[in-house]
Amino acid sequence: MSVFDQVIGQPAAVATLRNAAHAANLLVSGSPLGDRRSAMTHAWLFTGPPGSGRSVAARALAAALQCVEDGVGCGECSGCHTTMAGTHPDVRAVVPDGLSIPVSLMRELVLRSAGSPANGRWQVLLVEDADRLTEAAGNALLKAVEEPPERTVFLLCAPSTHPDDVSITIRSRCRVVQLRQPAAADVAELLVTRDGIRRDDAVWAAAAAQGHVGRARRLARDPQARARREAVLSFPRKLTGVGACFDAAAALIAATEEETADSVAAVDAGERSALETALGAGGTGKGSAGASRGMAGQLKELERRQKSRATRAQRDALDRALIDLAGFYRDVLNIQFGGSVAPIHVDTAEMASQAAARWSRESALRRLEAVLACRTAIEINVKPRIAVEAMMLALWKG
Repeated sequence: MSVFDQVIGQPAAVATLRNAAHAANLLVSGSPLGDRRSAMTHAWLFTGPPGSGRSVAARALAAALQCVEDGVGCGECSGCHTTMAGTHPDVRAVVPDGLSIPVSLMRELVLRSAGSPANGRWQVLLVEDADRLTEAAGNALLKAVEEPPERTVFLLCAPSTHPDDVSITIRSRCRVVQLRQPAAADVAELLVTRDGIRRDDAVWAAAAAQGHVGRARRLARDPQARARREAVLSFPRKLTGVGACFDAAAALIAATEEETADSVAAVDAGERSALETALGAGGTGKGSAGASRGMAGQLKELERRQKSRATRAQRDALDRALIDLAGFYRDVLNIQFGGSVAPIHVDTAEMASQAAARWSRESALRRLEAVLACRTAIEINVKPRIAVEAMMLALWKG
């Protein structure tokens, strides 16, 4: 099974990556490149909407570059296995859990990736959310991309090639691989074959997740995720007045905060315990007093990073809820215009039909735009509570 089998619904992108892997293997082996000379480059930019598989495609290419069996991502050798598992010594991945990627981290990784590969093939630096690079971090990466070491490959992932996501200077030095949202049928098939999920559950989850592979898997397996989705989709019928709008906004914010706390609490506690142990907390030796005095600054920095991670996690949770709401209003518009596409939320089809009969098309469209405007407001750092309250009022007014 090839590593590219996990990149679903992207035949053009997979063909490009396979050609690049084959050309890279020829370079390593010293064989003539022939007409494949331009297939491989040192920097790649994977773009596409959330859930399209940007990081999966990038990691698949990294695995193919490290493949020691056939050099094109066999999926069976140690190079493929360790790369896909995140343990290969020559593949360094940046998976930010906070709001941004700091320059200190990027400088460290760029410096390490400039060394010679341990296995004689390639050094790979994979940045899963390149749109979170700070300006200084982006400049540090740009210098490395402009003057790349001979056996180093940079794989960047971002939502789009817009300057707000990736600077023009970095983008101009990368080969762009554009991914699309995979079809729900392709996502459902992956859930069945890879994760062993019942086909009916997989089909429902793939449609409800709107082609987002990770979210579809979570919906199919996690009862709490399904319960949170059902709570969000109940909001449209609860907006009966101004007070109800503020109550709904408070409930949504509280739900995302609770979800965030559950997801980061164990990680935060483990990090704090590990840091305190490393700094000698609880020691009784002569140096323990000095270690305790120096601990405050380290703990403060850890708390800052954890706060950033929690903020990012809450925004992501809220964004998932807003996508579900947008899907509901899209279903309403689909009914009103007599569209032939399948509904996103099959389990709210009756409520969507009632809303379609009660609202005008213009009103339904304004409601959808209100949800999308809320997402945009949160992206530009408007306080989530304020943005959600404004959205709920707009949904009520229509």
